Amino acid sequence: MTSEKARSGVSQLRRGVLEFCVLALLRDGEKYGFELVRDLGTAQAMVTSEGTIYPLLSRLRRDELVSSSWRDSTAGPPRRYYTLTPAGLLALKEFTAEWTPFRDAVDRLLTSEENTA
Repeated sequence: MTSEKARSGVSQLRRGVLEFCVLALLRDGEKYGFELVRDLGTAQAMVTSEGTIYPLLSRLRRDELVSSSWRDSTAGPPRRYYTLTPAGLLALKEFTAEWTPFRDAVDRLLTSEENTA
């Protein structure tokens, strides 16, 4: 069974990378909030809720990493669509450049620990 400390660490890590996962989902085109929740849910470790994603999207808008516009919907009320801005794309590229070596280093350390245990 996973300890509370391990769960807490993974939860903090997930919160730290969630905004960059959202930016990555917007790289290929605009999406509305619930679409992002659904797409994140397909990556099992990134399951999130609307209560988490909408405040994050508001912060990304305020930081000018995404822009948004309202559109009518054929299936209900209007939807706010989010688009990656040039600043958001740059932030995503910078994070990706840092993430890959970080992830690889962590993987090496974790794998090394498993082999010595």
